[in-house]
Amino acid sequence: MKRIVIGMAAAMSLFATGAVAADLAARPYVKAPPVAATVYGWTGFYIGGNVGYSWGRARNSETISNLATGAALATGTASNDVNGVIGGGQVGYNWQVQSWLVGLEADIQGSGEKGSSNFVCVACANDGTNITSTLTQKLTWFGTVRGRVGVLVTPSVLLYGTGGLAYGELQTSGSITGTNVNGVPVTVTFPGTSSTRVGWTAGVGVEGKIAPNWTAKLEYLYMDLGSVSAGPIATTILVPVRTAGGLSYSSGFTDNILRVGVNYQFGGGPVVAKY
Repeated sequence: MKRIVIGMAAAMSLFATGAVAADLAARPYVKAPPVAATVYGWTGFYIGGNVGYSWGRARNSETISNLATGAALATGTASNDVNGVIGGGQVGYNWQVQSWLVGLEADIQGSGEKGSSNFVCVACANDGTNITSTLTQKLTWFGTVRGRVGVLVTPSVLLYGTGGLAYGELQTSGSITGTNVNGVPVTVTFPGTSSTRVGWTAGVGVEGKIAPNWTAKLEYLYMDLGSVSAGPIATTILVPVRTAGGLSYSSGFTDNILRVGVNYQFGGGPVVAKY
């Protein structure tokens, strides 16, 4: 009896194995459907805002002179930081060609950048004392118009270089301290200059999609706005020999800008790609 039961179990096992194999052979292979991935295009107009900080540098040259003869008594140089918070807005247009992007962007910025430097003319006064001058620079606003060229390292992340025209308003003011005709120490504040300077800028940045029509960016720019100059400015400070002294100056300005921003892109709708 025991042998019969074992034989029946073995037969049933062989039958079940054959049935499963037949069932597997009967089922056809079906390829999995492609997975659709949604990415977002970069072509189109955009508008946005930014905020950041600038590390500017003023390189100054000053000359103390005799107004009557025009002779220079002393010339010196000094440099100072012109730092401050910046903020503003930008508009632009992108053209995307596969993984490459070219574009044009313009921005306008308000600036809180300000700094000062001192120049001491040793024993330049008529009585043998020093004459000290102070120059203060302010960048009140600036703007740029730049081209952009970049590569999409992923469908949502752009690395780019940028460069073009820069312009801004530089204000320079100051004072000079010495002795007057009575030998009394005086400080004379001289009229400041304010002019819109035109220069150039270049930099790099990274920008990424954070929503279908929104991007965020981090950008660095170097900017050169050239120089401003004035003088000789008449003062009541006496220089040898008992004549009024004058001050002339030239101030060159460069800037390092680091800012973050967000952009809203018009028409940056989804593009469905199958993988």
